[in-house]
Amino acid sequence: MKKLLRYLSPFAPDQSGACGVLYELGGLIVICDAGGCAGNICGFDEPRWFTKRSAVFSAGLRDMDAIMGRDDKLIAKLASAQESLGGKFTAIVATPVPAVIGTDMKALKRMAEKKTGVPCITVNAIGTKYYDEGESEAWEKLFREFAGAAENGTDNDSESSVGSTFTGVIGATPLETGYSTPEPLMQGLERYGIENPVIYSMGTGLDEIKLAGAAGKNLVVSAAGIAAAEYLKEEFGVPYETGYPFITEEVIAEAKEIRNGKVLIVHSQFAANELRRVIREAGNAEVDCGTFFMMNENYSEESDIRLAGEDELWELAGSGKYDVIIADDDIKRLLDAAGFKGKFIAFPHYAVSGRPLDEGKTLFDLDYSD
Repeated sequence: MKKLLRYLSPFAPDQSGACGVLYELGGLIVICDAGGCAGNICGFDEPRWFTKRSAVFSAGLRDMDAIMGRDDKLIAKLASAQESLGGKFTAIVATPVPAVIGTDMKALKRMAEKKTGVPCITVNAIGTKYYDEGESEAWEKLFREFAGAAENGTDNDSESSVGSTFTGVIGATPLETGYSTPEPLMQGLERYGIENPVIYSMGTGLDEIKLAGAAGKNLVVSAAGIAAAEYLKEEFGVPYETGYPFITEEVIAEAKEIRNGKVLIVHSQFAANELRRVIREAGNAEVDCGTFFMMNENYSEESDIRLAGEDELWELAGSGKYDVIIADDDIKRLLDAAGFKGKFIAFPHYAVSGRPLDEGKTLFDLDYSD
């Protein structure tokens, strides 16, 4: 019963993560579902849906389509949409339905490319994994498909304004950072000392992805971006480092007040690691990091915790082991129920709460009247 949630809301799933990576790149994205998963993605997990246009469709699978595996029908719909909208590529993102019936995503890719004449990316999401695993697959397939295209002369129409030396930023999606626009991300990168950054998939398009092999280096801000960064390093010799320049000043200020005691930070791995560094520089506190999401052992410490479910966090909160717990506000309910008596510091994580950080407002507070 590791996935049973009594106090926490369901976290953003892998299909949402994949769509978030592809959202701004000018492709035609098809969510292979009957409509429910697409509604969840566009209504809750993708804040840009209300402010920035993208060609995101549901496959609208009917019962018999799923049962009979009518891939030809799906590809016909995809080709019709591609002909009308002219996307730079197509993407098919799986959901629990194709996962259950065993849809051959590689075959769908071949069929789509033959029918439309443009590249196709498929992400084999299954709906029971979290957003970062969907992002990881999408990032890696995206760079494998397109990185180097401009340098190799296969795309002479690229109009990217990227300079000759730039730092690629991999992993800075709204689900990871809480921001749906690139401006606050650029401010964080500037404070971090990153010169001429290019944030892939946020305020940039497919042209920048094609030029990724020419980057001076990459900054990976999420464990979800490591596989893609490794590919770019092996294929093009682009080195990478990790970091997370997007913690708000309010969270940093509160964290710096911690001088001693035992601290637990619950967030995505690289965000938690960055805040741990801030706390250690300010005092002598012992700091553990925990995450419900991907944990790369190369960037973890021996005491770090991979949380399989809310029961594990419940036990930690009620154990009396920690004086301070830092996590998303939505997690506080669980901590209170578990009997946690220490100090709580809110560290927002959009994939947990669904509250973007833009202008300090929730998704439902934003004005979409225009």
